[in-house]
Amino acid sequence: SEYAEGSSNHKYLEIYNATDGDVDLSGYSLSSCSNGCNDGVSWDYPDNVTFDAGTNVSAGDVYVVCHGSADSLIQVECDQTFTYLSNGDDVFALTQIGSGAVLDIIGVVGDDPGSGWEVAGVSNGTKDHTLVRKASVGSGNGGDWTTSAGTDADDSEWVVLDQNTWDYLGSHPHDISLD
Repeated sequence: SEYAEGSSNHKYLEIYNATDGDVDLSGYSLSSCSNGCNDGVSWDYPDNVTFDAGTNVSAGDVYVVCHGSADSLIQVECDQTFTYLSNGDDVFALTQIGSGAVLDIIGVVGDDPGSGWEVAGVSNGTKDHTLVRKASVGSGNGGDWTTSAGTDADDSEWVVLDQNTWDYLGSHPHDISLD
């Protein structure tokens, strides 16, 4: 539901439970690749971030994974720390442990994109920006980053905000007007 590649260590991923029941995250993980995937087709780090048994996210609530040295405004919302969050060109996905099925992804499993991926027509949108999922999106992208990122502000699932914009962290959904 939200992703930040902030200055310094001000980085986080927010996972939103859009269902009407609790979700136990222990059956899921965050899988990643650094600067593209080594072989271009599979995770460098499958199940890189795991969740303890009983890590429940209530219906309509969020779970935040952040860098341990992130700003105190991020730390207050942080549920779990992880040091190696994205520098803009690292793909991260919420995956199912065991099957590896991708529920949601930021980036593309493949070659290094350079500095970052385009989002909503913003070049390097995953670099030095905060991404917030639009309120109209009720589920993950199932691994289809290209469609999720879109080509402009209208067809993207994301709102691209300036770096270090943390106004929406800790809850979801949000109606964001950039007028």
